[in-house]
Amino acid sequence: MTATSIPQLRRVGPVTQLYVDDRPFLVLGGELGNSTASDLTSLDEAITRCRRMNLNTVLLPVYWDRLEPAEGQFDFSLLRGAIDLARRQELRLILLWFGTWKNSMSCYAPSWVKRNTSRFPRVRLSSGEAIEIISPQSEAANHADARAFATLMRWVREYDSTRQTVVMVQVQNEVGMIPEPRDHCQQSERAYRSPVPPALLSLTTGGAIGPEVNALWRQAGHKTQGTWSEIFGDTPEGQELFTAWQLARYVEKVAAAGKREYPLPMFANAALIRPGYRPGQYPSGGPLPHLLEIWRAAAPSLDMICPDIYFPNFIEWADRYRRGGNPLFIPELAASTRAPANALYALAQLGAIGAAPFAVEDLSLDKRQQLADCYQMLAGLSEAILLAQQNRTVIGLCPQIGFDWSISDQPQRGELGGVIFEARFDPPVAADHHTPATVLPTLGVGRWDAPPATPAGGVLVLQLSERDAEFAVAGRGTTLTFSPADGSGKIGIDWAQQGYYLPDGTWQGARWLNGDQTHQGRHIHLPLECWSALRIRLYQYQ
Repeated sequence: MTATSIPQLRRVGPVTQLYVDDRPFLVLGGELGNSTASDLTSLDEAITRCRRMNLNTVLLPVYWDRLEPAEGQFDFSLLRGAIDLARRQELRLILLWFGTWKNSMSCYAPSWVKRNTSRFPRVRLSSGEAIEIISPQSEAANHADARAFATLMRWVREYDSTRQTVVMVQVQNEVGMIPEPRDHCQQSERAYRSPVPPALLSLTTGGAIGPEVNALWRQAGHKTQGTWSEIFGDTPEGQELFTAWQLARYVEKVAAAGKREYPLPMFANAALIRPGYRPGQYPSGGPLPHLLEIWRAAAPSLDMICPDIYFPNFIEWADRYRRGGNPLFIPELAASTRAPANALYALAQLGAIGAAPFAVEDLSLDKRQQLADCYQMLAGLSEAILLAQQNRTVIGLCPQIGFDWSISDQPQRGELGGVIFEARFDPPVAADHHTPATVLPTLGVGRWDAPPATPAGGVLVLQLSERDAEFAVAGRGTTLTFSPADGSGKIGIDWAQQGYYLPDGTWQGARWLNGDQTHQGRHIHLPLECWSALRIRLYQYQ
């Protein structure tokens, strides 16, 4: 096995891409519900459904309590069965390690860990009350988790390295401290009263820590030595930095142990922050964008830090994770009616490695069909998108949506190849159903799915020829108009052809649309009813 024969992340021009079998790979993914992978019969049905939805990658939980039911005794039957099922359907897997923490809590720790609170101490609130979170200061838990994860990665290497079914691994799931910003157990109290580690202090005083942390340091008097409260203040925001360092160092020991066995790309994911919430009201100290520099310093074995985006303002959150050259991958997004368009936007506009709606096997029939159609279209475009990401010759346009599902009525614009593309998005065909509020884990009450009036569309534009101003346009529910970027004259439609891309990337042309379907040359319209692709050639005239 050579150094380049295993899946890896590579920086190519302005983006980082996942390489599998030494070729760039676009993740058209879906994450399974938390319990689906615990039963092979249920998993078989789910994997088959994923293949029918045109996924190429499934994100699959691996449970510490099922993997190591007794200390030092490992059972790989579930994972072996999952890999075999994925191979049968020609799907790749991204493993999600549900180890010490899952959504902040320690619900997937084995019984022998949960029950021995003297050996594996719990987080304690400021009142002294213990909660269902193993303390990140527990060296015994950290060692046990790292040993189990290393055993997992060794087994995956031995069973799968020649087939490369497994292409990436997530280490823990949505770690964070809640309902207070930090742990108050005895070990954590001692650590909190100790000096800030030199590595973090050096980043802070050297101005490489990020604006949010830098502001806290300056508010606390920009000291060059001291305890956590002296350096960053004893506010919830200051305490969160302590938690971030604790959690990231714990995750680093686990990830590093696994990478020594099989160095697949590894990442951590974060539950995000509702507007106005302060540390303790959300999973504090997790791999959030304002803490990204802390996480990268404390956990260098992680290849990227990733968002789980359930909030409506998808574009805002996805863009924040490109900070400092961090590769963008979205391992979870709300499986709303906007999920396919959001995934398309992330790939086209933000250079994402991929995206994965959550609980994808449980989608309604309509959502299942929309995702299947979108992924089928993107599969044919994958090679072109990957090349265009490297060359900055692709853009994505989606409606601007706020956290409260408010929708900007302004058209969205992007420039490519000397042309300004202006997109307006179709309203839903019908809005006669009610979308209730949903209680999201650790996030409170909110709307998981889009309200009825929310546009479901989006579009990508990919430059095919600079000389001839030829473009591929793919999407749904969007009207595109054009203007010259240099402001000289006008842009017209030379021709437009409907068609589709075959799985090998070959264009299969169909109808020519130079009449009513382009409003006599005024615009390009992609209907809301289905995902579709066009090839167009534009020209400039006075």
